[in-house]
Amino acid sequence: MSSLGVYIHIPYCLQRCTYCDFATYVHTEIRPPQDYVKLVKKEISIQKQLFQPQPLTTLYFGGGTPSLLPAVLIVELIQELAKFGYTTGPQTEITIEINPATIDEKKLEVYLKAGVNRFSVGAQTFADRLLKMVHREHNAQQTRETLRLLQKYNLNYSFDLLFAMPTQTLGELRQDLEIAVELGAKHISPYCLTVPEGHPLSKNRPLEEEQIEMFQNIDQALLKSGFQQYEISNYALKGFESKHNLLYWTDEEFWGLGLSAHSYKKTNFTSFDDNTWGSRFWNINSLDVYARQIENHNTQSSLQNLQKLKQIEILRLHQALTDFCHTSLRLSSGLNLDQLQQKFAGPLLKDILEKIKTLAQPLVSRGLFLAHQNSYVLSEAGRLISNQIFEKFTFLEDEI
Repeated sequence: MSSLGVYIHIPYCLQRCTYCDFATYVHTEIRPPQDYVKLVKKEISIQKQLFQPQPLTTLYFGGGTPSLLPAVLIVELIQELAKFGYTTGPQTEITIEINPATIDEKKLEVYLKAGVNRFSVGAQTFADRLLKMVHREHNAQQTRETLRLLQKYNLNYSFDLLFAMPTQTLGELRQDLEIAVELGAKHISPYCLTVPEGHPLSKNRPLEEEQIEMFQNIDQALLKSGFQQYEISNYALKGFESKHNLLYWTDEEFWGLGLSAHSYKKTNFTSFDDNTWGSRFWNINSLDVYARQIENHNTQSSLQNLQKLKQIEILRLHQALTDFCHTSLRLSSGLNLDQLQQKFAGPLLKDILEKIKTLAQPLVSRGLFLAHQNSYVLSEAGRLISNQIFEKFTFLEDEI
């Protein structure tokens, strides 16, 4: 049986961060959490036919700030999945995103008893002035207290690190890295601040050359501390890579539940021949509309409803190939030609391989790709301009 990961979106936040573009709300401005959890539980019962019941490889509670909810509601969602055969156990990586100041020892113990074994801490920085600038509710001392609590239980946790903020210095960034490593982070996800032109946070940001220097400092410091860069934006100590995120990047199925959540299935529901390239489907990003869709669900199948709502896309060959190349190139293992041949076996395989090799060769010559025996991997220089390289591996229908 293939792997299956479940993502559950929890849209509640203490306040909206100025750089955030996720589907989130200030927790006091929307329906109570218990009402939202009821919607997600109903969605599970409606959509259960879309994925075969099986032990889950991963379960991820993201947001938003899932740790804002009473811990019992997280437990209820785990139990609801199990009721329909989507069980968790010691083999399941169960992650919950937490923010400092929203978790204490009592809540932590409830999570642990329910099987949660990985924590993603949305700390961003230990510089209080920068936290205030981006409208983060917590302060550096609260972050330290949260990390020490996780360290006390010797828990697996990931640290979100935001860099290239306005007026941020290299010294502040280096201190963030030192403290996170010192306090036991086993996984660190550095994110370069990305905001559109004219956004309040677009002023006084480090220049592009300085941003590159910041990224290089992150890379050098983490490698020196024993971390491995297994994906463009993720570093981990050996054995502590995010299994859930790896599902996204290795063409495995995932089921998204809750507001704005996305799903991927390897089949297209209507055809099971060799030309099946998979299906994407998703929930709307308006809480009111999402609630109406769940509450007013009729006797039609989930597939019929998705088609009626135009919230499903049957992938064509060029789209599947684009997805495969983009996600593979994000990984340190790179674009593996054996895996590509396995996925795209058929009459067009020869043309696909020729197309990939034709695109790759100039990048190898320019030092942006490393050519191994049967794979292409982004070099250090290539990682710095990865978005430009991904554009070259974005295919149109008439190209294949």
